[in-house]
Amino acid sequence: MSWLTHVLSCLFGIGSWVAINGMWVELPLIVHEIPEGWYLPSYLTIIIQMANIGPLFITLMHRFRPGVLDERPIIYTIVAVGVVATFLMAFLWKHTLTFGNGKHSAALLCLSFLLSIVDCTSSVTFLPFMMRLQPKYLTTYFIGEGLSGLVPALGALSQGVGVVHCKNASANANFSFGNSSWGSDGELQAQYQPANFSAQVFFLFLSAMMMVCLGAFLLLNHHPAVQREHKGKDYISDSQKVEKIDMSQSLKDETPEQRPMLDSSESHVKKQHSKFGKRTYSRIELVFIFVILAWVNALTNAVLPSVQSYSCLPYGNKAYHLAATLSAVANPVACFIAMFVPIRSLVLMGVLTVTGTGFGAYIMAVAALSPCPLLIHHDLGAALIIITWVTFVLTLSYVKVIIGVILRDEGHSALVWCGAVVQLGSMLGALSMFPLVSVYRLFKSGDPCNTKCPK
Repeated sequence: MSWLTHVLSCLFGIGSWVAINGMWVELPLIVHEIPEGWYLPSYLTIIIQMANIGPLFITLMHRFRPGVLDERPIIYTIVAVGVVATFLMAFLWKHTLTFGNGKHSAALLCLSFLLSIVDCTSSVTFLPFMMRLQPKYLTTYFIGEGLSGLVPALGALSQGVGVVHCKNASANANFSFGNSSWGSDGELQAQYQPANFSAQVFFLFLSAMMMVCLGAFLLLNHHPAVQREHKGKDYISDSQKVEKIDMSQSLKDETPEQRPMLDSSESHVKKQHSKFGKRTYSRIELVFIFVILAWVNALTNAVLPSVQSYSCLPYGNKAYHLAATLSAVANPVACFIAMFVPIRSLVLMGVLTVTGTGFGAYIMAVAALSPCPLLIHHDLGAALIIITWVTFVLTLSYVKVIIGVILRDEGHSALVWCGAVVQLGSMLGALSMFPLVSVYRLFKSGDPCNTKCPK
């Protein structure tokens, strides 16, 4: 086992979504200094979905021109764009332009679009590239992909993003943020604690992480020790070519006397198998796997994150940060578990999906009851929502890794479609939640200092 290749695969995976994840965790600090304010998350949701033109182009190329597109030049390009865009973001995110009805953060929105293209396109290029390495490194890559959410979250925590104190304007008394922070002398006012370091430093940190990803990718391609871990110079990028080789070999192995003995029912069964790689799974099983993949990514990447603040903030700022951070930790932990317990049972996959969906339903119910959900006056309520978030992410992250391992064995083309379905599920989840949250405003958030709920 080459630990160098494992480390490089992990660092390569971190660069997949670190930029956009960093944008999301930095929102509480930057929204107060830009014209869009808290409408920025809605804009980001639409921008990220527009950026799916990158994965769409890659997927269509693999579909209609199989074997022509090489992922490596594309990865070099998008990671380099990510380095430059995050670096420029550090100096230009406050700059505004006046057009239309007022001022807008044109630089911030344009650079966010570039970063969205980088991260969305990574879903359909990074995974297929990992086909060039031994199968054991794919799980390490997924650990890095999980860390792409954890690393920015830890950076935001050290920065002190979103820490609120409640101040009684009449008595000039400071109170800790919580559900019982009401003063008898008057209405409390929320005051955000200054950050330990600026947003500029945070964006430079993201740029450094993208540079680390670029360096890891360079070494994965050119380091002599890693070269020995490659599958070989005769790597076949198109899984359909693999199928043709397998089928021609099987015909050679059959004797003329055996071929006429294949009855119509057996031929029908063979036709029902997928065209990917080893053809281990039937078409029905493959459809089941992809439906689960789309559903899981819709929940984890769009549906539940869009209501995380509504589900956690009623229990206090501390509960919100613990839920966000520990759930980010749960993602790489699930990948680590999958490295040693790679159970590929479709039944287990279905059970875990139903279980994770159940925890997600509880989170959605709590968000719908915001700002006065169940057990709001008890520590049990805060503990329960934190445990629910961690379990939700842990179970469904394990499902995503196992699906990635399954499709990796099915070949290069299967991993391309894996990335496309991940983006499709995330897009459908985001588009379904955007009108509910931002247009119809079905979810309500309370004032951090003045919301009063009946006991």
